[in-house]
Amino acid sequence: MSGHSKWASIKHKKGAADAKRGRLFTKLIREITVAAREGGGNPDINAMLRTAIGRAKNANMPQDNIEKAIKKGTGELPGVSYESCIFEGYGPGGVAIMVEALTDNKNRASAEIRNIFSKKGGNMAGSGSVGWLFTAKGYILVDKSQVEEEELFSVSVDAGAEDIKTSDKNYEIYCDPKDFENVKNALSEKGIKWESAELTKLPNSTLKVTGNQAKGVLALVESLEEHDDVQVVYSNFDIPDEILEEIAEEIE
Repeated sequence: MSGHSKWASIKHKKGAADAKRGRLFTKLIREITVAAREGGGNPDINAMLRTAIGRAKNANMPQDNIEKAIKKGTGELPGVSYESCIFEGYGPGGVAIMVEALTDNKNRASAEIRNIFSKKGGNMAGSGSVGWLFTAKGYILVDKSQVEEEELFSVSVDAGAEDIKTSDKNYEIYCDPKDFENVKNALSEKGIKWESAELTKLPNSTLKVTGNQAKGVLALVESLEEHDDVQVVYSNFDIPDEILEEIAEEIE
């Protein structure tokens, strides 16, 4: 599991995500709205919208909120027009960081994101500076209690999975983005539930950080993720599990 994925999983397990549900809903509503605006309001033919709705349902967002977000995207209801943008930079220890945002004011968002990088010991860099370090992938996390390893491998690989990694508690399934829906559907048909499923960007290589640098990296990532315009943050840090657990305890 990549360092960032482990960090997100630990926070989820400890309930830290629930404490920020209001902010999460706001981000998901933006994601649904933009997906509907760009590809139409029918999730059967709009894969981006289908994925966004799936994430919203996984977060227990009320159906009414989802429907309103779709209608704002299609223009059936008035709403704010959001613009997609990417910010790139480096954190403590030289880790690469890529930020995807949806904003109604790119200049304001850029200034605020730059300020967060600066305050938290990092620096924002130019477009393309770190993007080449990441590859788009479908990512599905399954609890080991859900299924035996042999069955999971068979179902996932037959559906298009490229790689499956096993840890103490979870299976991690990786696939090409074009096969993401196929793999999810194959798991669902076998009654296999997942902890999370998302289209993400994984680092091609990782950079190990420990001690105060590790704390600094996570502080920067947390601050970026808390910004209202930020949808997701990707990083190539590799922090030992025990340090991730220790820091998670400190922020509860």
